[in-house]
Amino acid sequence: MNQKQKSIPYSILELASVGVNSSIKRTFEDSLDLAQKAEDMGYHRFWLAEHHNMVSIASSATSVLIGYIAGGTEKIRVGSGGIMLPNHSPLIVSEQFGTLGNLYPDRIDLGLGRAPGTDQVTAHAIRSDRMQAVYKFPEEISEIQQYFSTENKNSKVRAGVAEGVKMPIYILGSSTDSAHVAAEKGLPYAFASHFAPAQLFEALNIYYNKFQPSKFLEKPYTIGCINVIAADTDEEAEDISTTLIKMMLGVMTGNIDYMQPPAKMTAELRELAANPAFQRMLKYAFIGSKESVKEKTSEFLKQTGVSEVMVASHIFHHEDRVKSYRIFSEIMKELN
Repeated sequence: MNQKQKSIPYSILELASVGVNSSIKRTFEDSLDLAQKAEDMGYHRFWLAEHHNMVSIASSATSVLIGYIAGGTEKIRVGSGGIMLPNHSPLIVSEQFGTLGNLYPDRIDLGLGRAPGTDQVTAHAIRSDRMQAVYKFPEEISEIQQYFSTENKNSKVRAGVAEGVKMPIYILGSSTDSAHVAAEKGLPYAFASHFAPAQLFEALNIYYNKFQPSKFLEKPYTIGCINVIAADTDEEAEDISTTLIKMMLGVMTGNIDYMQPPAKMTAELRELAANPAFQRMLKYAFIGSKESVKEKTSEFLKQTGVSEVMVASHIFHHEDRVKSYRIFSEIMKELN
């Protein structure tokens, strides 16, 4: 897949990360401020991820937060990256996103995944029969498509607020399983290479080779997700990245805490970052100056041929995060 001939959209994946000694309200306000600034920077979409039972992530009521962000912006697309469908009833998802689609026409995206977005105990608390729903993931996607169709008006069960609403559905994945689903259904495919890069190329190959055109999509459309921490210098970006290193350590040890402030990079932290487990998860974490991040991003786009790139960033200070996204927008404008 050669993307050199056309401009590549660039987007944001937001987790609404909560910093130590901050508040949930402040976190939401910072998310909205970022979305408003991203709109001016030329970002294509602003997606929010569903996670549960994590004090450091405030995007658990994902559809509610999507409404808040969409209501405070004007043109940027806002959506879910994603809704973890086995946690929910397809009817309720359709009603929620049908409502959003009516409030903000042609601006809402529905990204669907099948991971729990949490630990197994919490997943059971969310929905005790969720494992049955995991196996029914393709069928439940079809149910949602039916609820959004005008043909559903004759059905016994209707989502009236969804019928006829234009709602693009994206399939999310971090392994090869969802690649098959996206290809068979002829839907766009977003891969979580920002934390699970191991099967990226295998999943993309499956999707490209098995893609079946549909009334929703004529040809394959892929989104690759990366981590970016950009600053004026490589050294400054490395120091800012200590927040990400501490966060990843917490994820890997099951000791998830609030997002921690950055510190000077130490030999101990550098050794942690060089650990093979860290390296596997953060293969596509591009940390450095504009020149460094541009080089790595360009290589990622060439190697993967993705149609769009989506950026996540775990940066403690809001002003540093906004600056990183501003630098990345400059990079993409230059690459395009």
